[in-house]
Amino acid sequence: MAEVTQARPSEHSRPLAVRGAVAVVVSVLVNVVLVLAVGALGIAPGFRPLAVPPVAFLSAVGAVGATAVYWGLTRYRNAPDRSFVRLAAVVLVLSFLPDVGLLLNDPAATVAGVVALMVMHVVVAAASVGSLVYWGTAR
Repeated sequence: MAEVTQARPSEHSRPLAVRGAVAVVVSVLVNVVLVLAVGALGIAPGFRPLAVPPVAFLSAVGAVGATAVYWGLTRYRNAPDRSFVRLAAVVLVLSFLPDVGLLLNDPAATVAGVVALMVMHVVVAAASVGSLVYWGTAR
């Protein structure tokens, strides 16, 4: 398992706004490519959550939200990186619950389509943790 650093804000060589912007851009780009691939494969035709506009928007919202939470943790926690990684893991698992709800309640949802949505949640979490915690940390 990778070691989580205990960097304070001053120990990051890149500003938080830059790291947050990277999280947003990576999340949106990777998830738009995934949604296009899912569409090309015909995994869940008619499943509205697997469309470019909502995926791009919600990916950006997730990464911006993660950046805001990370900023808050750097202000109020002694170990913001460790706290953020743990919190991100919990939020990621909880984020799967609405997807399961879609599978149970949306007739257009397929197991593969819902798994694709879950993978997109993982993309946002990985991009956020990677850029906010690990990218730009002075070692």
